[in-house]
Amino acid sequence: MWQFWIDRGGTFTDIVARRPDGTLTTHKLLSENPERYADAAVQGIRELLGVAADAPMPAGAIDAVKMGTTVATNALLERNGERTALVITRGFADALRIGYQNRPKLFVRRIELPSLLYERVIEVDERVGAQGDIVKPLDVTSAEREMRRAFDDGIRAVAIVLVHGYRFPAHERSLAEAARRIGFAQVSVSHVVSPLMKLVSRGDTTVVDAYLSPILRRYVSQVERELSQGAKPSATAPRLQFMQSSGGLTDANLFQGKDAILSGPPGGLRGAGAVTPGGGGYKKNG
Repeated sequence: MWQFWIDRGGTFTDIVARRPDGTLTTHKLLSENPERYADAAVQGIRELLGVAADAPMPAGAIDAVKMGTTVATNALLERNGERTALVITRGFADALRIGYQNRPKLFVRRIELPSLLYERVIEVDERVGAQGDIVKPLDVTSAEREMRRAFDDGIRAVAIVLVHGYRFPAHERSLAEAARRIGFAQVSVSHVVSPLMKLVSRGDTTVVDAYLSPILRRYVSQVERELSQGAKPSATAPRLQFMQSSGGLTDANLFQGKDAILSGPPGGLRGAGAVTPGGGGYKKNG
C-alpha cells in the first residue's frame, strides 16, 4: 500500500510518497488555495493517487500518513486560537502575566510583553498547602457560576491551574468535572497537561494546550474524514500520525496543542539531535 510523509507548512506543503512497488515520488502544493481545495495534504494525496476531488479515497490503498504541521504554530503566532478562560487560585490572577520577569536585553527600559492567550481570568476560592493541607476549602459552586458566565459569553476552552495542583490535584479534578458539566469543549487541567512544580511554567503550558488543541482537533478530524471516505465499515482506515515538538510521532487522536508548536522541520531537528550519538539536542550554530 501507499505511504505518505507530509510537511504542511504555512506557505507550501511538501509530500514524499512511497508507492506499493517501493519507489519514491514527491509532490508540492500551496498550503492555502481555497479556490481549488480545502486542505493541501489531502489534495496532494489525491493527486498522487489519481483520485478526483469529489471521489472517495480508494479503500485499502493507503497504509499510513505521517505528517508534520504548522497549524498550531501559525495559530499561536497569529493569535487566532480558541477563546480561552484561565481558572486559577484566588490571589494569583496576574501570575502568568508577571511570569519570571526575564530581561533578554537588560538595559531596555520599555518592555513589550506578548499578548495573553486567555481572555478572562476566573479566580477560585481554594488553597492547598505545599504538604497537602487544606488552607482554604474549594468553593466549587461559586467557581461553577463564574465558569458558566464565561461559557454564556461564548468561551469554549478553559485552562485550570491551581497552586500545588501538580501534586494535590483533587481541587483541579472537581473544577474540571464542573467545566465539563457546563459544556466546555476543551478542558485542559495542569496536573494532566504539565505536572510541573513551578506555577508559571505549568500554567503557560496548560493555557497553550487549551488555546491550540481545539484548532488541532478540527484539523485532524477533517483529515481523518477525507482519508476514511472510501473505507468500508469492516476495513481498517489509514493510520494517521502527527509529528510532535519532540520530533517523535503520535497517533492523531493523541495529538495535543502543547505538543504541536514545533511540529514540522524544527521537530525534525530535535528528533535528529535526540538520536545522534552524544546528542540530546541540536546546536544553534552546528
